[in-house]
Amino acid sequence: MTSRLDALKGKFTQIKTPKRDANTDTAAIQRTVKDIIANVHERGDAAVREYTLAFDKADVADFEVTHDERLQAISDLDPQTREDTEFAIANVRRFAEAQLKTILPLEIESLPGLHLGHRVIPIEIVGCYVPGGRYPLLSAPIMTIVPAKVAGCDQVIACLPPNAHRAMIAGCHLAGADRIFRVGGAQAIAAMAYGTETIPAVDKIVGPGNAFVNEAKRQVFGQVGIDQLAGPSEIFIVADETANAVMIAADLLAQAEHDVRTRVGLVTTDPKLAEDTLKEVEKQLQDLPTADVAGVAWKDYGEITLVEDEASMIAYSDFIATEHLQVHTRDPQAIAKKLRNYGSLFIGELASVVYSDKCCGTNHTLPTMAAGRYTGGLWVGSYIKIATHQWLDERGVAAVAPAAVRQSTTERLEGHRRAAALRLSPQQLSAV
Repeated sequence: MTSRLDALKGKFTQIKTPKRDANTDTAAIQRTVKDIIANVHERGDAAVREYTLAFDKADVADFEVTHDERLQAISDLDPQTREDTEFAIANVRRFAEAQLKTILPLEIESLPGLHLGHRVIPIEIVGCYVPGGRYPLLSAPIMTIVPAKVAGCDQVIACLPPNAHRAMIAGCHLAGADRIFRVGGAQAIAAMAYGTETIPAVDKIVGPGNAFVNEAKRQVFGQVGIDQLAGPSEIFIVADETANAVMIAADLLAQAEHDVRTRVGLVTTDPKLAEDTLKEVEKQLQDLPTADVAGVAWKDYGEITLVEDEASMIAYSDFIATEHLQVHTRDPQAIAKKLRNYGSLFIGELASVVYSDKCCGTNHTLPTMAAGRYTGGLWVGSYIKIATHQWLDERGVAAVAPAAVRQSTTERLEGHRRAAALRLSPQQLSAV
């Protein structure tokens, strides 16, 4: 079988090679999550409360955050944090509104009397999982909740772990969540999928989480829709000899501090840049306060690949299909037009992933694990359905029914043939 890398044989050398993925007991995770989902489905709030106490060490009497608690969380924000949060919300909303304007309803008369079209319909109830995480990621609720509100969803609920930073509750409120619940982990996904006495069942679940959240989303898919299955964060930078090693190292480490399993890499045509970046990463790690995380990610999953030319650089990047892809080249706009597999693209050295992660307006919930080969990230379109419709007058029936009758006869589907023929006059049917 021909692999995607066959075309690159002999055209790249790894200056720093990542270790293989650590063995994860996925079977154990699957079993645990399966039990959680079944228990929550059967016992509702009681099971959620038990799992919250067991996993989060929190005895939560009332899952829902009250209106007064929401207002208090906002009051507790320092003024600058609130201003920055509202700045990010405004940017994300502005971009989502612009995207929504590109998604239009359709009506055409395909043949005389045959009218076809589609409607743009918001999903009714959406559940947004907001991770607690290692740090209070204030941008996380913005990225999932704001586009849902722009799309016009009737109800947007948010679930976040009970031990999440209080500022996260404020973020959910400011972003527009209709209801907020102090429930995290796989039990939150199960509760949103099937509903409990307190938490409503939703139509679609969005938002990233840990391995248990991810597995829970996988198992409830079908009962509800999901946005995607997300792995640890990723960043790759494609660069030539004009790039700045200091800047590249800073951007790689900024993403690496998310998680010890973050995948970070450089793909370059320049040997000197490869070596300089390797040295610069080690230098910056010496005084990085989050080096206990970023350093492990770099050691285990960091990658520097040297390629022989621009075409190989583009091909290797498309093979990786990274979540975040930065372009640091002499003509980044030209290179950008040639790239096709990525979650989000950052064109030129001034466009850092950090800006998108926090506040510039594009969504930071993006495909990982090479899913960028077939999908983009979360966006306002993730919260709507494009549903087709059709209507016919007698001319439309005369145009399509004879072919439908003949095809149904060929397929030996008599019920289909009768339904297709029913709308034809005896004279029309005799001519079929």
